[in-house]
Formats: sequence, structure tokens, C-alpha cells
Amino acid sequence: MRVEFPEFGRIVVDGEVYDHDIVIYPSGKIGERKKWLSKKKHGTSHKLDPDELGEYLTEDFDVLLVGTGAWGRLSLLPESRMLVKDKEIKELPTGKAAVLFNELTEKRRVLAIFHVTC
Repeated sequence: MRVEFPEFGRIVVDGEVYDHDIVIYPSGKIGERKKWLSKKKHGTSHKLDPDELGEYLTEDFDVLLVGTGAWGRLSLLPESRMLVKDKEIKELPTGKAAVLFNELTEKRRVLAIFHVTC
């Protein structure tokens, strides 16, 4: 599986273009990010709430990779970090996170959340 972040507002996975935030599970399944769960509680989808993160914890993984957006606006709340405290966590702007995803998935099980705008 190969991820590219060619421009603001779009992410490409194996040639398939997505114009919304996505979650890539270790099995390769791709889903839409349920950002409304965070927005409902915090007034913004730029804070990754534990209720939202909990929705994605359906498969075992080694690394949680968060693509924080073109300008790095998305962040994990401290309470969310506690849900995955025994896992490695990487938070990077989405372009850099896409590059790291391509490297990591060759050797590790990665749960990736990609914010495609700011």
C-alpha cells in the first residue's frame, strides 16, 4: 500500500483519491475519519478526542501515525494518548506522515489517521 499527499485537501492511496480525512487500519482497510465525534465535544475536529480514537482501535497495531494536516493543526488530546500509551505514537504534518507510512508499513503494523486539510 502506498500513500501520497499531493496537495491540500486530497490524499491518494494506491491510486485512489480521497478528498476527506481517512483512517488506514493495519489490515489495509480504509475508512473515513469520524471527526464529527471530536467536533461535537470540542467545537473543532482538530482535537482528536478519546471517543473518536476509540472507534479506530479495532485491530492490533504497533504504531499510531497521525497525519496532522498540511499545517499541523490536528493533535491528540492527552486523554487520547492514554488510550494508546503502550504503543508508539508519531504525529507529523500529513505530507511527512505519508512518507513515513510508506516506510513503516513494510515492517510494522500501522494504524494511520490522516487529516487532509489544515
